[in-house]
Amino acid sequence: MATAIPCGNTVVTGLGPRLLSSLNTNKWRISQARVSTEIEALSFSSSSIFPQNLTHLLFNSWSPKIPCHHLARRLIVKAARDYYSILGVSKNASKSDIKSAYRKLARNYHPDVNKEAGAEQKFKEISEAYEVLSDDEKRCIYDRYGKDGLKGSTMDMGDFTNPFDLFSSFFDMDIRNRGARNMAADGEDLICNLVLTFKEAVFGVEKEIDVSRLDNCTTCDGSGAKSGTKAYTCTTCGGQGQVVSSSRTPLGVFQQVMTCSACSGTGETFTPCDKCGGDGRERKSKKISLKVPAGVDSGSRLRVRSEGNAGKRGGAPGDLFVVIEVIPDPVLKRDDTNILYTCKISYIDAILGTTVKVPTVDGSADLKIPAGIQPGTTLVMSKKGVPLLNKGRMRGDQLVRVQVEIPRQLSDEERRLVEELANLKKTKTLNGSRR
Repeated sequence: MATAIPCGNTVVTGLGPRLLSSLNTNKWRISQARVSTEIEALSFSSSSIFPQNLTHLLFNSWSPKIPCHHLARRLIVKAARDYYSILGVSKNASKSDIKSAYRKLARNYHPDVNKEAGAEQKFKEISEAYEVLSDDEKRCIYDRYGKDGLKGSTMDMGDFTNPFDLFSSFFDMDIRNRGARNMAADGEDLICNLVLTFKEAVFGVEKEIDVSRLDNCTTCDGSGAKSGTKAYTCTTCGGQGQVVSSSRTPLGVFQQVMTCSACSGTGETFTPCDKCGGDGRERKSKKISLKVPAGVDSGSRLRVRSEGNAGKRGGAPGDLFVVIEVIPDPVLKRDDTNILYTCKISYIDAILGTTVKVPTVDGSADLKIPAGIQPGTTLVMSKKGVPLLNKGRMRGDQLVRVQVEIPRQLSDEERRLVEELANLKKTKTLNGSRR
């Protein structure tokens, strides 16, 4: 059975008991120079299979005279991707070559430049590679023992240098102030209610409303710092606005960038203003003139830009949203852009026809009732309805539903006349049937 042997950054497979049985024979034919590196790797402390004295015995037992094509059939070496391949340089690359390769890769994968998934992890990986290969001592340890050798050196991967500082040292990018620039916060939106009468909602109106909002502090001019004092660099994050925490796990070292809690990501701390408490804003009342367009209804929402709360640290102000509430009219009812009205007439007017006065949003208007109209008939008064929102020249209609009232009680004279009318109707019907 083949046995896997960990050796630094390599895994050697295929060495089993058969190899041990061949130590005192001449079947192994390999150059001493070719195998010296492999033997030294096998003697590293991370290998628990071959002790160091056994590897010397193995080395001395091989013959340097015969080619190694037989050994090639026995050894299969799987190399993990090392720091040189991460930076794309050879193992004999100079410091300037390593630095140049890092600069090129860092520009492509820095999180401020590349927003693709995995770019930040790639950037940390190449930064880690450069951290090792740019240091002569660490590079020497890495070349000899691999990553495992660095665990015992002065390099503690749990305290790995912040890759953002490493990147900043090469390029003219103000990484330290990145958090402060991005921490400008827009002001919050405000919502208030406005009550209108029925006619104000139909035809529009100009209103002056009183709004309580957060505005820039007049004492500190929105900076949040006490008058006469200056902001200074946050000692917790060093002015970056962010802190990097590292933790070692079985899968490797993980780094997490978080907003600094001491300065809330601004990179600066200061003595807070006595008036606003460091917020940079104070509550004020402001009168705002609002033009309500014709055709609004209950639930309509008007937006007034930049009249909400002021932003922080130069952020844009929020907006003001005005929600409309309309008081219903006791007579006229609204149905979208149409207005509904119920007209009551007597049965005599329904028989003979008449003209009645009808209330509209434009005032009282005459409506002609044709003779013989049936109860429940709807008459249309064109363009007496509500203007279409933002289309003032277009209006709906007023729909008048005719309701015929039948009297519950009649006077003697009224009854006599109705009976005569009924008899006349019967006589006319009989005469018509005889013909």
